[in-house]
Amino acid sequence: MVASTCRSVFASSETRVHNLHIVCLGRRCVKVQLGFDLWSQGDATVNHFARLTAVLLCLAVTSVPYAQDAADKAAQDTKKAREPDVIYVPTPQDVVDKMLELAKVQKDELLYDLGCGDGRIVATAAKKYGCHAVGYDIDPRRIKESLETVKKNQVESLVKIEQKDIFTLDLSAANVITLYLLPRLNVRLIPQLEKLKPGSRIVSHDFRMKGIKPDTVVDFKSKDGGGDHQIYLWTTPLKKSKPTTPTSG
Repeated sequence: MVASTCRSVFASSETRVHNLHIVCLGRRCVKVQLGFDLWSQGDATVNHFARLTAVLLCLAVTSVPYAQDAADKAAQDTKKAREPDVIYVPTPQDVVDKMLELAKVQKDELLYDLGCGDGRIVATAAKKYGCHAVGYDIDPRRIKESLETVKKNQVESLVKIEQKDIFTLDLSAANVITLYLLPRLNVRLIPQLEKLKPGSRIVSHDFRMKGIKPDTVVDFKSKDGGGDHQIYLWTTPLKKSKPTTPTSG
């Protein structure tokens, strides 16, 4: 409607425009009718002014929906970059070393760190074991820190850092998965983890995976970060925990 109205203004031999009328829904203009009643046979300057005014009105009105479209897209992009699921707390370096040792990482393997934080796990894995590694995080601040860690450790040829939602990933290519999330998030990952190749290892710092029996649980006292830690190891195919039966009194 807007475009056809503007074309009629240009095409009018008499510059006859009348009854400016705009219909809006919310902030978006969906219909416009323009018009002037001016001298069709009169002063050319007046007619020229009328045409120019009509064109400017067309441009002003037609820009409204496009501006709104841009605002809507920006709002959608903001929603896509959702907030992280956990507060970032770095894993102490000696816990990182123990996790990788427990996973028995090999040089020809691929490691994924889900929620890579500052990149210390992927950088350590590449530097110490020579494996390829990919760190995933949804927070752009963590991505920046991870890239700096990778560069500092000179493992750019072995490590990639990607800003992605871990719950949308295909994990099937990985041999080793490292986690420092929360129990409910570990559980949420189970459908993806079940698609790993047989013999793949999953290592979690501090948090279990409800319903899945770990192969090993290691108690570890950190000298770097202090405190007591637990490290969980699972090997695929994942083994379901046996449901506990209540004892009769």
